[in-house]
Amino acid sequence: MPIRRLPETLVNQIAAGEVVERPAAAVKELVENALDAGARHIDVVLRDGGRALIAVTDDGCGMTPEEMLLAVERHATSKLPDDDLVHIASLGFRGEALPSIGAVARLGVTSRPPSAEEAWTLSVEGGRVGAPQPAAHPKGTRVEVRDLFFATPARLKFLKTARTEVSHAQDTLNRLAMAHPEVGFTLSDGDRKLISLAPAEGALFDARLKRLAAVMGRDFADNALPISAEREGIGLTGYIGLPTLNRGNAQQQYLFVNGRPVRDKLLYGAVRGAYQDFLARDRHPLVALFVTLPPEQVDVNVHPTKAEVRFRDPGLVRGLIVSAAKHALAEAGHRAATTVSDLALGVLRPGSGMGSGMGSGAGGGLPWGQPQGTRLPRGLAEATAHYQAPLGQPAVSHGTLPGLAQAPAAAAPNVHAEAEAEAAGDGFPLGAARAQVHGTYVVAQTGDGIVIVDQHAAHERLVYERMKEQLGETGVARQMLLLPEVVELEETAAARVVARAEELADLGLVLEAFGLGAVVVREVPALLGTVDVPGLIRDLADELAELGEALALRDRLEHVCGTLACHGSVRAGRILNVEEMNALLRQMEETPHSGQCNHGRPTYVELKLADIEKLFGRRSRPAQIPETWRGRALRGGDGWCWEDPENSGNSVRFYKGDPDSPVPAKQGPYVVVCSDGCLMDRNGYPIPGSRCPED
Repeated sequence: MPIRRLPETLVNQIAAGEVVERPAAAVKELVENALDAGARHIDVVLRDGGRALIAVTDDGCGMTPEEMLLAVERHATSKLPDDDLVHIASLGFRGEALPSIGAVARLGVTSRPPSAEEAWTLSVEGGRVGAPQPAAHPKGTRVEVRDLFFATPARLKFLKTARTEVSHAQDTLNRLAMAHPEVGFTLSDGDRKLISLAPAEGALFDARLKRLAAVMGRDFADNALPISAEREGIGLTGYIGLPTLNRGNAQQQYLFVNGRPVRDKLLYGAVRGAYQDFLARDRHPLVALFVTLPPEQVDVNVHPTKAEVRFRDPGLVRGLIVSAAKHALAEAGHRAATTVSDLALGVLRPGSGMGSGMGSGAGGGLPWGQPQGTRLPRGLAEATAHYQAPLGQPAVSHGTLPGLAQAPAAAAPNVHAEAEAEAAGDGFPLGAARAQVHGTYVVAQTGDGIVIVDQHAAHERLVYERMKEQLGETGVARQMLLLPEVVELEETAAARVVARAEELADLGLVLEAFGLGAVVVREVPALLGTVDVPGLIRDLADELAELGEALALRDRLEHVCGTLACHGSVRAGRILNVEEMNALLRQMEETPHSGQCNHGRPTYVELKLADIEKLFGRRSRPAQIPETWRGRALRGGDGWCWEDPENSGNSVRFYKGDPDSPVPAKQGPYVVVCSDGCLMDRNGYPIPGSRCPED
């Protein structure tokens, strides 16, 4: 068969097979075009999972009729003014999206620049371009994609159900929304809104956290650690979750490079390396990290959908992520995720229905880290304590309860130690030890609640951190092999291993090249004891090729350290006296990462006094407005609050505008709760910028 030039329509259909693999891919391309056009609000509508309709409307710069005709031609774009493929500052740059979509669907584009008096519309059906026609449309652009893949019916057979396709589109839009918090996004399926994100205001760091909270949930925002680091012109910002807030998969790991959502093995490997000391291999942290670097140091033109990138110095980027994340986790100290105590309270509440599902996480995972629905922010109950306290003290029974006279399980503390513990209780984050139950759990009293510590898990973490510190100071002890072992590998794999010989020597593994395609191992880490040297070397070669790090050796060393720490720590069932329990608490406060054991499980649970009292019905009355506040206007974030006479003084109604001529706001009424000088609404969320009146 002779070589021939393919028809333009067939060329576009082939290109569409790479760029538009499913409706979510079309949504990604169209939304990226809207962002590049400077849109401040983007609306997306899907019907039948995107098969019947994909509509993307924005308020960007718009296009003239002449520009619209060019936009639907292949390789026509406004985003490469200097024909420079290195310094790319936009999300799109190839000029393939619209012609590719138009080749496999019925495409309609309606647009109006800000200076134009009228809009124009253009249609493309199966690759055939119509003539521009006048239309009515506000400033911006609307792109409609109908009957996706009608020109390539075979592709329709590979699409999933409408719900699955919508979920993919939802994930795509969420990723773009996290990268651009200053832009508002909505997504609907024609009947209901699936995403509704208003533009986030304030500084970039604060706006980004608000957007992440809206997408990833308030649990992440409440348990996120800020990241801000820079090395050799590469910046890293974002938030990472505490290790005790984890999932059974990596779907809640969001990574961005110069504002572009990516799925890069190097970056995911860096996240795993940062958390390897704190999580089991089948658990994954929640992160949202933003890498910024000069355009010439990253190549974004290596994947048809631009989902992957290639760094000029991948080791530098990976090292920055690992070191910054580890530094933030170390600064968190003994802090554990608030979801741990929320889960415990949920189990204790009558009728919660959670008692039988404790071990039924996804994939047999752990119960913590699983979403448990909407909860009030931490600290709200404590803030309302003054207004919700019972009017009178309950009667105290002086009768003897059954079993009260029996000796406690823990050893009786001496009087001086107990007095000292009581005096020190309010001065420490984990409080003062009060008792030991079942020979396993230490109960401590804090200034506003109690802490329950798993003594074995906590001490295991302390011993493990101490062993790591000693290994860092003295190095990994080596054991020389009586007969050096030669391991044969592929030539490229052997070269990779030999190139990292110095790093491996720091981990106790001494090797060198032994001709082409082989290495000779002379020393191994003494901690490993008897080791399968060929298997270890082959695992190292595979991981160096995929992730650029010797995780196999590190994992084995950490497994040995973890085993030694487990056997060398305080066992469950051992009776501790008050001094020993308080010493354990103080060491936890001083040791980084002591909030979770080596597998990401929490070492302690903190229960606030207000939450405990709620369990016993002592916090059932609504918040009351203090007498000094009555009849006064309270300053809010974007308006004013007054007492609502229709609600018996139990709440205030929120107003916008001038206090002399207020306009009722839609979100009222609001319950007044004073927490650090801030007003909170009836759902427990702070009113931005609000403050309590000064008495």
